Amino acid sequence: MTQVTPTLARDVLRRHGLHAKRSLGQNFLVDPNTARRIVRIADVRPDETILEIGPGIGSLTVELAAAAGRVVAVEIDERVAGALREVLDGASNVYVVEADAMTADLGALLPSGGRVVANLPYNIATPLLMRVLDDVDVITGGLVMVQREVGERWVAAADAEGYGGTSVHVQLLADAKIEGDVPPTVFLPQPKVSSVLVSFSRRTVPAAGVADVAGFVRFVKDAFGHRRKTLRNSLVAAGRAAPAVEHALEAAEVDARLRPEQLDMTRLAAVFANL
Repeated sequence: MTQVTPTLARDVLRRHGLHAKRSLGQNFLVDPNTARRIVRIADVRPDETILEIGPGIGSLTVELAAAAGRVVAVEIDERVAGALREVLDGASNVYVVEADAMTADLGALLPSGGRVVANLPYNIATPLLMRVLDDVDVITGGLVMVQREVGERWVAAADAEGYGGTSVHVQLLADAKIEGDVPPTVFLPQPKVSSVLVSFSRRTVPAAGVADVAGFVRFVKDAFGHRRKTLRNSLVAAGRAAPAVEHALEAAEVDARLRPEQLDMTRLAAVFANL
């Protein structure tokens, strides 16, 4: 294995006839210092398995392989996977899987559990995190690099810019925190937006005492489904009976004139519990 510098990356891409595909959200990380920084912040240990989604040509994979006991790298593009295997040069603790992370059985790839450490493809970052939190409980947490706007949305508090249903969904199931910025200059090609590193750790129990997670998630989708409407009107517009909604708001002591983005997890959960 060798560090993936911009010069090596360009050479590998040229020899394999590759270029970043916008349709796959590809922006290849080509800065070894950033890759090492990610591994350090994630505190990758030699006794754990790391799932890397969208490894590209392996800048982060190389550093993960040096720190983790085992790395499972899931790459959707078979041509890129070929270049990745060349860069890894037969690393014995890296298992390259050619698959779509949105449909692959991620749990089966981590039979003993593990964490995600990855530069997530921009186009699937949020749905992939939702899939991990909702359906793959053997993944206990991790550190991912995503577009700044996306990361800020995941961790936003009530009344903050970007706060919405996604914020509530993520924070219901995980503790999430922005750990630092990543400039466009460390990618090939350079994206037009900045990125952030977001750590997340799965909660042992859902936030705010929510017992019916699936029901609450549906409620949150209904609540935030009509921006600028009050919570009462959004829920009614989603098909919930007006008298039941009004009763729930009164029982939870929530002003019917408030919009959902003005309500934190605790107050949303209180309304849901009284529906």
